[in-house]
Amino acid sequence: MNEMSNKWIGKNTIRPDGADKVTGRAQYSADNVMPGMVWGKLLRSPHAHARIRSIDTSKAEALPGVKAVVTAKDIVEFPLDKSVMLGIQDMRWMCRNVMAREKALFHGHAVAAVAAISEEVAAHACSLIEVDYEVLPHVIEIEDAIKPDAPILHEWNQFEGKPSNIAGTMVLKTGDVEAGFAEADIVIERSFKTRPVHQGYIEPHACTVSYAADGRVTIWSSSQGQFMVRAMTSLLTGIPQSDIRAIPAEIGGGFGGKTIIYLEPVAVMLSKKSGRPVKMVMTREEVQRATGPAPGSLSTVKIGAKKDGTIVAAKGTFYLQAGGLPGSPLRGPVGCSFAQYAIPNVLSVGYDVVSNRSKVAAYRAPGAPLGAFATECVLDEIAEKLGLDPLEMRLKNSAKAGDKAIYGPTFGAVTFKETVEAIRHHPHYSAPMDKNPRPGVKRGRGVASGFWYNAGGESSVQVNITEDGNVLVTTGHPDVGGSRASISNVVAELLGVDHARVNVMIGDTQTIGFSNLTGGSRVTFASALVATSATEKVIGDLRARAAKIWNIDAEAVKWQDGMALPAGDNAGKFPPLSLKELAAKANEMGGPIGTQVQLNTTGADPGFATHCVDVEVDVDLGIVRVLRYTAAQDVGRALHPAYVEGQIQGGVVQGIGWALSEEYLYDAKGRVDNAAFLDYRMPVCSDVPMIEPVMLEIPNPKHPQGVRGVGEAPIVPPLAAIANAVHDALGVRFYELPMSPPKVSARLEEAV
Repeated sequence: MNEMSNKWIGKNTIRPDGADKVTGRAQYSADNVMPGMVWGKLLRSPHAHARIRSIDTSKAEALPGVKAVVTAKDIVEFPLDKSVMLGIQDMRWMCRNVMAREKALFHGHAVAAVAAISEEVAAHACSLIEVDYEVLPHVIEIEDAIKPDAPILHEWNQFEGKPSNIAGTMVLKTGDVEAGFAEADIVIERSFKTRPVHQGYIEPHACTVSYAADGRVTIWSSSQGQFMVRAMTSLLTGIPQSDIRAIPAEIGGGFGGKTIIYLEPVAVMLSKKSGRPVKMVMTREEVQRATGPAPGSLSTVKIGAKKDGTIVAAKGTFYLQAGGLPGSPLRGPVGCSFAQYAIPNVLSVGYDVVSNRSKVAAYRAPGAPLGAFATECVLDEIAEKLGLDPLEMRLKNSAKAGDKAIYGPTFGAVTFKETVEAIRHHPHYSAPMDKNPRPGVKRGRGVASGFWYNAGGESSVQVNITEDGNVLVTTGHPDVGGSRASISNVVAELLGVDHARVNVMIGDTQTIGFSNLTGGSRVTFASALVATSATEKVIGDLRARAAKIWNIDAEAVKWQDGMALPAGDNAGKFPPLSLKELAAKANEMGGPIGTQVQLNTTGADPGFATHCVDVEVDVDLGIVRVLRYTAAQDVGRALHPAYVEGQIQGGVVQGIGWALSEEYLYDAKGRVDNAAFLDYRMPVCSDVPMIEPVMLEIPNPKHPQGVRGVGEAPIVPPLAAIANAVHDALGVRFYELPMSPPKVSARLEEAV
């Protein structure tokens, strides 16, 4: 590959899905219609915490136009005493999240569903279902949930021998942390708080399901993995996976929030009962109330360092909100918070805390931004007190090849220093700043770094040469971040054909081999790896066919610029054979040309990022505005640079929202008070500056194209970088997010 001229890899080729999306032709899940289709609607709990004594559906079933009613008894129940894992999801919790069983655990928890001839009839039927609730005390915040006298969500859950809302722990340790602190010249310990935030995908959850007379099920849905949809639906309905076909639609955003399911098993059972195809589409309010946000957190980080800035010990304690059922992403803060640093003594502990909120789901680098917020702010404070440049301190403590990561493996290549150096030498970092540009306004600059594991996993791809000499590639993962364009560039490069001749499509569960979720910054890494392998097999086949035509050995044939050529003068004199010519001879030379490759891919080296941000604070109004943002990241090799830049910029924007404006607000009854985009304050264009990505292309040596996952790392540093910049502006540190105007004003009043 290194000998090739690199005609397509690294080029901003036309996006294969672009025209359909901007013209409205793209087919999303909610666009699907079927003959005889009926509508499904969910009845949701009006209480934050309530025991379900009984459900009477008779009035709903008697309503004209109602075709089926489903409750928890129609969903497979997984006993509480035995874990059944599917990936990172425990089906004990999934069966209770899709449909409330013993209790409604949050306001908006689904308790029943109706299929009817229209949405209006289905909604009316839901209102006729009579649920006998025993309303129970509820608890929303972590600090309240872990109190000794807190209302207990799950009486069967024990922690330290007593019923508790702490549903699990994670501990990582290296060295002797107390001995390390004893060696330190400076020790700083601070506590931090963040609020749950939603992924904010534009497209709500939606599906259409057809349960056929022969018992076979077809699902069209918006998800980050059709194989996940098939497997979870199978487990929750009892229908064999072989009888379920899951077809991915275009996806209008996910960011981790569509790596689990909510509607599909319910729609399947409604379709089975009614004998009709069933369509279900969440409203925006349902998405906000009942799907999984990122967790809120309470964190305490303690770091000890020598006078020269060498970190000798670190301790992190991270409490994460799981929502109504266990399963917060503890490995994010526990494993990532100190990972980029070479610290001899570390203790990192996480606690999974249930409370009466919707069950959390993944959100870009799940949990890692929460830990980085705490760690990177404490590092900034230590550097300030020691009179050190914060970037110099990070450079001094950078992990290196051969260091053992706190989460287990020994690092190979570590490119963290390169991201720090990129910011240190960037004009942004040294640009002069007027810290008091006008009365009532102050400005500041902050930096922070971040780490994400990255992942490989199972992926499948087919590469087929069509009869007219073009190329069809089928992959097994939904395209969330531009994987179709990237794979098109790789295959075109290897085959030596014009990128426009390569068409990449996403297969369903019956047309392509198993492929894991789109998530964890794995898809471009994994799919490019299997696409490379499949394309090389096809090239080997093409060379063999040319050799057969010329009656020479296949080793005497080379593939170059889309043609088979004799490898040298000794191979003989033959006119080149193009891909189109070989495709035309396919039937007489062995049949169709193509192959499929399925691998459990490995070698996904971690991702590192360092960010620099300038902010302006209106002291009178408490408003923080981001003025300039630069994000440096090792991207391995940018197969399609515009998409890589977009990933970095998108992560930064989401981080800005997390830091400055986004949060769930609850009323006294435990109900979400801002369940709409008008009230849930995500950043809009006027809230963000031009964001400059600095892409460091340091090829991953474990990947044939040098690819390293890029989607997760960009969201890890912004929370701390912005908090550090606000401190630089005001001289006041903020330990709670978001730094919204009321909170900034209140903090400034405290500091007076």
